[in-house]
Amino acid sequence: MELGAIFLVLALFLLVAFFVARPFLERRVLTLVSADEHQHSALLAERDRLIGTLQELDFDHTLGKIPAEDYPAMRAELLQHAAEVLRKLDELTPPANAKSARKTAAEERIEAEVAARRADAAIGQNAPAPLGEDDDIEERIAARRAARKEKTAGFCSKCGKPLMKSDKFCPSCGKPI
Repeated sequence: MELGAIFLVLALFLLVAFFVARPFLERRVLTLVSADEHQHSALLAERDRLIGTLQELDFDHTLGKIPAEDYPAMRAELLQHAAEVLRKLDELTPPANAKSARKTAAEERIEAEVAARRADAAIGQNAPAPLGEDDDIEERIAARRAARKEKTAGFCSKCGKPLMKSDKFCPSCGKPI
């Protein structure tokens, strides 16, 4: 073996050894998280989970997956639990300055706007849609969907591709209809 190759292997070995030993050589000061910080973090995670659950509940109710008689009780229970979590969060971190108070007021305005839009959407489901600038587009979409419904005849039993009424053979696999 040549002397250069030996030095290269030795340098590579030292580099790997240093990389492996580095965590043992460094002295890190462990910062312990206080119980208040841990509780605050857990409450924030719980708040985020509850918000997601409420959104999923509303979405499932809109789709009709949740019976109308069960929905109010489930939503009230989630809202009550979320309110408890928010109260605990407020106890841990009260607003310290005017900036956070402004942020809280802004959040309240946003929440009021979201609630108003949800109420409008709930009323809009039962009432006819208001005339707007997108009506022409909506009419075209409805006409296109109606035209497509008239043409479809189901799906191929062999490959599962959509079939038209005029098809005598599957356009994908060629199976006779």
